[in-house]
Amino acid sequence: MIELPESYALAEQVKKTLTGKRISNVVANHSPHGFAWFSGDPADYPAKLVGKNVTGAHVWSGNVRIEAEEMRLQISTPMRYHAPGEKRPAKHQLLIQFEDGSAISCTVQMWGCMFCYEVGHESEGIPIACSTNTNPSPLEDEFDFPYFCRLAEPGGTNALSAKAFLATEQRIVGLGNGVLQDILWTAKIHPKRVMGTLSDAEFRCMFDAVKTVLRDMAAQGGRDTERDLFGMPGGYRTVMSRKTVGNPCPRCGETIRKEAYLGGSIYYCPGCQGL
Repeated sequence: MIELPESYALAEQVKKTLTGKRISNVVANHSPHGFAWFSGDPADYPAKLVGKNVTGAHVWSGNVRIEAEEMRLQISTPMRYHAPGEKRPAKHQLLIQFEDGSAISCTVQMWGCMFCYEVGHESEGIPIACSTNTNPSPLEDEFDFPYFCRLAEPGGTNALSAKAFLATEQRIVGLGNGVLQDILWTAKIHPKRVMGTLSDAEFRCMFDAVKTVLRDMAAQGGRDTERDLFGMPGGYRTVMSRKTVGNPCPRCGETIRKEAYLGGSIYYCPGCQGL
């Protein structure tokens, strides 16, 4: 999957690079993957897309939506642009070729959707959670502090850890385990910290970090741990990630640690983010 900063970077690059290109061939599900999701039969994608012109791209619910006249691709996986004559990857879940010889490919890493449907027919073959999640993005004005407080009210979230609250159940679109690390470091909150133990001030710091860190990541073209449409790393330098584990924390000097937690890795500073 892609997370919010990278989805904004990809959507902007797709819009600038692909708008006006005419689709000449589509290959869907070339390399089957147990967690690659399509809408309907992927064998029907060529009939839906070949001959269509790309007309734009934008972010919706953390995914990249590519418009091709009356058709739409909704993608939550990494994408890569291939110039005319450039070798295509041997394995991919979606390959879209254009009349000028260029192409884009999608390769699922953990899981991801590559939906194709007619605009206005989102519900046809698309899981409900993907088609009706209209929660505001943290980068939108509607995602304000009162909204954030409402996210903490239902379902007994007091017993959840900070990681579980922020990055599970699709509470916050596009916020996953990757961007979570710098958000919690900025707020000085341990990923395992129980939400019910946070003070009002700490909860407000968490909200502020969600807004500011994601905004900075998106403005800099994504994180340095991820690749953009052209295979280049993002400009945002992560503080807590696989690239920095074992290094001293830039704020207090303690050694950055890595642990397995809730089905993934967490990175934290034991000095700044105490339990």
